[in-house]
Amino acid sequence: METGLTSVDIESVIEEMANQLALQLKQKNIDSPLMIGVHTGGLWVAERLHAKLGLTKPLGEIDISFYRDDFTRIGLNPQVKPSQIPANVEGEHIILVDDVLYTGRTIRAALNEIFDYGRPDSVVLAVLVDRGGRELPLQADIVGMKLDLSPQKQVKLSGPVPLALETNRI
Repeated sequence: METGLTSVDIESVIEEMANQLALQLKQKNIDSPLMIGVHTGGLWVAERLHAKLGLTKPLGEIDISFYRDDFTRIGLNPQVKPSQIPANVEGEHIILVDDVLYTGRTIRAALNEIFDYGRPDSVVLAVLVDRGGRELPLQADIVGMKLDLSPQKQVKLSGPVPLALETNRI
């Protein structure tokens, strides 16, 4: 376990993320965004953000396993779930939520899948943890916390109740 992670109050971090999202939505004059969580950890964070923001559109869920550009190297997740996007994304303002932003490949895959459903007007990316180490030029609009970890370490969100951050060596 990474030093200090056991003392992180994830619910407080998510509360602050919700406040930042609400402010950003207000500044951009966005009334009714569609929130989509990336399976699994991103969905757990999205469920909490969706409730805290009081969003009216149903929460969407995507599993990007078939959209990854590196699944031949990392292997296919044997528990692939179908994506459930409850509305047409064409012209929507989307909040895409994931648990950890690292190389950017998961987010690239999520965007590819979303665009297969249509062309949204905008996408705001919210992540619980930004650990650096980008391989693709992507950044989050809303970041719960930043961690500086060596490439030999992995950070993972466990849950859904309670949510906890864990690190281990790869």
